[in-house]
Amino acid sequence: MRGLLIDVRPLRRAEFRRMWASGMVTTLGAQLTAVAVPMQLYDLTGSSAYVGLAGFVGFAPMALAALWGGTLADVRDRRRVLLATTAGIALTSLLLWAQAWARLESAGVLLALVGVQQALFGANAAVSGAVVPRLVPRELLPAANTLQSLVSWSAGIAGPLLAGGLLPVVGAQSLYLADAATVGVTLWAVWRLPSLPPVAEQGAGTRQFAAGFRLLAARQVLLVVYLADFSALFLGMPAALFPQLARETYPGANVGVLYAAISAGGVLAALVSGGFTRASRHGVAVAVSVCVWGLALAAFGLADSLAVAAGWLVVAGGALLTLGVFRKSVLQSAVPDGMRGRLQGVDTVIAAGGPRLGDLVHGLAGASFGATWAVTGGGLLTVTAGLALLVFFPAFRQHRAA
Repeated sequence: MRGLLIDVRPLRRAEFRRMWASGMVTTLGAQLTAVAVPMQLYDLTGSSAYVGLAGFVGFAPMALAALWGGTLADVRDRRRVLLATTAGIALTSLLLWAQAWARLESAGVLLALVGVQQALFGANAAVSGAVVPRLVPRELLPAANTLQSLVSWSAGIAGPLLAGGLLPVVGAQSLYLADAATVGVTLWAVWRLPSLPPVAEQGAGTRQFAAGFRLLAARQVLLVVYLADFSALFLGMPAALFPQLARETYPGANVGVLYAAISAGGVLAALVSGGFTRASRHGVAVAVSVCVWGLALAAFGLADSLAVAAGWLVVAGGALLTLGVFRKSVLQSAVPDGMRGRLQGVDTVIAAGGPRLGDLVHGLAGASFGATWAVTGGGLLTVTAGLALLVFFPAFRQHRAA
């Protein structure tokens, strides 16, 4: 029984423990801003179109910054790059507070700040992923990734609930200020890190940037892992259809239950992750996670009660967590340290791009064929994709942890 519980051995490493603990605070603060921005935009414009636009405005800067930030992580001291991007995120949160405090009431200013903050987040995420393998041994990478996922998924439940309760009382400006303050905790933890210089002296030019894509093209297992993750999130992620389902299938139900159920599944899976983080067949683990995710979503689309639907989403959330854990572990273990930043940049783009493009496709499919067909059809297509990757790519199927 003890072996099924979450593996906490990475927390014995002081540097990783400080980063993980600070992440608990900072990620919760980030969720406050994630709720405050769309609410402020809607209050300013009265239009959901502007709320949706915020996601697209942030994606391009985030993608470009993630790719460039990953390159910098391979050619500069990762501690310094992480310090700079973390400080930039804190400064942007302060600017968000300033525009709310000054009552600028400008959707353009708000969207511009969102774009800047997303760019900094993209670069920061790429560097952070390249730092973790320097802090823990390779055999503990799945456990370390699970611990980090536990933080982000837990914040995905607690953060929106806390923001929803505080927003009517203290207003958006206080949430932005709280977010900026929580980033200070991570700044302290990054400051305490040892120097993390590159393994070899290189320049941060386009040649180094392109080298990451050449490595990606040369290693089949990396390409297939990225394809598996993108397929799962593009074909399967049903979040864009939750409002339609809440109105048509579960009238009068709290739509927040659907959003929280996936995060709850991720948290539950993390708490019993000792049963899977020691697995050595990482390629198979990715494919199985994709298939379980797809099957759970197909069943969710056919559910006729909110309780049953939420139950299937909990299962789906657990599968999504394991997919993320093993995707990161394959990337971190199959790539030389001097290339990890660049591949982490690509990983950040794919992890963020899949759901955003999936929202667009699911929204169109739900409007054309109905939410049930869109969700269940997407789930079955996801299962098909997962099985196809196992069958047609032997290097992926045979990949093991080093």
